[in-house]
Amino acid sequence: MTRRLLVFCILGLSAITSCGKKPVGIVEKEVTYISGETTMKGYLAYNGDVAGKRPGILVVHEWWGLNSYARKRAHMLAELGYVAMAVDMYGDGKQATHPDDAGKFASEVMQNIGTAKARFSAASSLLERQEVCDPQRIAAIGYCFGGGVVLHMARLGLPLAGVASFHGSLATASPAQPGQVKAKVLVCN
Repeated sequence: MTRRLLVFCILGLSAITSCGKKPVGIVEKEVTYISGETTMKGYLAYNGDVAGKRPGILVVHEWWGLNSYARKRAHMLAELGYVAMAVDMYGDGKQATHPDDAGKFASEVMQNIGTAKARFSAASSLLERQEVCDPQRIAAIGYCFGGGVVLHMARLGLPLAGVASFHGSLATASPAQPGQVKAKVLVCN
């Protein structure tokens, strides 16, 4: 687990660039899944040249929505040998271009943690069903808004191996109950 947390920290804090080159074996897919009555549009990446099942990582976007930054991070994790899924927390692939809209979208999700949990769990289920993913080794990382989301999912006791929050919000209206958190937690603020 220490190695995974170190990888998360490196991804969140380093200035790694891929210089526009993709390893030959990286498979990238736009994926669609359902949460309640909402269609979610995520992004899946993994190295198709690696044999066997490998750990999965859910990547939760910043308040802008599932944009190129979250996809880039998922791609980087795939280069490291993980199955990575950039999660759509807003639905229909919705993105914001103005801070007012981003704040509105993020508030709608965070004020309804039940919906957030359902959307996160739907993405997790899709990741777990991937033939290349080991469903017993799932972790999550998030940036800003996404960092707050992964901390909430850990507080709710979702069965994650670990979560890493990068500059995510720490406040919560529903603190974790003793013994409820199953994931190892790394917070980088």
